[in-house]
Amino acid sequence: MRLIVGISGASGVIMGYYMLKALKQIPEIEVHLVITEGATKNFECETDLTINEVTVLADVVHSNINMAANISSGSFKTAGMIIIPCSMKTVSGIASGFATNLLLRVADVCIKECRKVVIVPREMPMSRIHLRNIKEAADCGCIVIPPLLTFYNGSNSVEKQIHHIIGKILMQFDIDYKEFVAWEGVE
Repeated sequence: MRLIVGISGASGVIMGYYMLKALKQIPEIEVHLVITEGATKNFECETDLTINEVTVLADVVHSNINMAANISSGSFKTAGMIIIPCSMKTVSGIASGFATNLLLRVADVCIKECRKVVIVPREMPMSRIHLRNIKEAADCGCIVIPPLLTFYNGSNSVEKQIHHIIGKILMQFDIDYKEFVAWEGVE
């Protein structure tokens, strides 16, 4: 299975790192990575990670300016794409089909090929424009998984909250994540 991971310039790039770490544990998945310029800057601002520590987790890393990359073509078969985090600029580009970089082009290709596109929008509060663009992306077939806090499963640390988000995203691709704690009901 090939899966594309996009990390855009929203706050919360650490979630993208955790996603790559989770996927690295599954040898059957070939991970193609696109990191925007804003995301690179946010890794510097928000984490102690180097970009090399992030990119080494992917099987293939694509430059965001390389519009001729193999992943920019619908004939390059993938299971879809995860954009984590997904900036409002990226949501806007997806919603309008304004594919000015590789990340947006790949999302556009996945949508036109009816492949899954999971976006993890990061902004708070959301304006009417943000909400409209998220709705447009959802209407185009994107699955929207905002990185919301959860409390029912004992996620009492930031890391456990991130694990929960990663698990919810990977469920969309029928991938089990060992760190995910599912709701088991009450009797």
